[in-house]
Amino acid sequence: MTPFTTLSGPIALLDRPNIDTDQIIPARFLRKPRSAGYDNFLFADLRTRENAFPLRPHTVPIVVAGANFGCGSSREGAVYALVDGGIRCVIAPSFGDIFAGNAGKNGLLTIVLPDAPARLGDATHLAIDLPAQTITLPDGTVIAFAIDAFRKRCLVEGLDDIGLTLVHADALAAHESNLPAWATP
Repeated sequence: MTPFTTLSGPIALLDRPNIDTDQIIPARFLRKPRSAGYDNFLFADLRTRENAFPLRPHTVPIVVAGANFGCGSSREGAVYALVDGGIRCVIAPSFGDIFAGNAGKNGLLTIVLPDAPARLGDATHLAIDLPAQTITLPDGTVIAFAIDAFRKRCLVEGLDDIGLTLVHADALAAHESNLPAWATP
């Protein structure tokens, strides 16, 4: 996974609560192979129904959303669609728990900011510094945010679950070399 340290770019404001995983990527597209990319399916139904829907794939790296973003089913495809669509960070007052866990494991930074749409909605551009845990607005205002230390480490170092395991490859190999013959395949 691509390490995440800093990000600067335009934002899309989705100031509505309860954007669920089925809105992020409708279930009918989950039969498509991931290798083809899920970016074309990102918010497919909302983009079709709402001519003025504020987000198209590959237009912004940052989304500012309403409360409970990513709620609903435990669909990892929602995170894939966001990441494949060029989104690296979502800032919202709250997130669906499973969505937030899937996001961190796939390189998508989720920032909990209680008043996100009201506080950031007028901004057109944000700068995010994950190591410093700050968001900088165009006028120079700096907003601190909290993040779990383990999730921060994984994002900054670009460690998904496999990468995190491979950090310990030497210790695993040493352990396996000491196993009795009957315990090895």
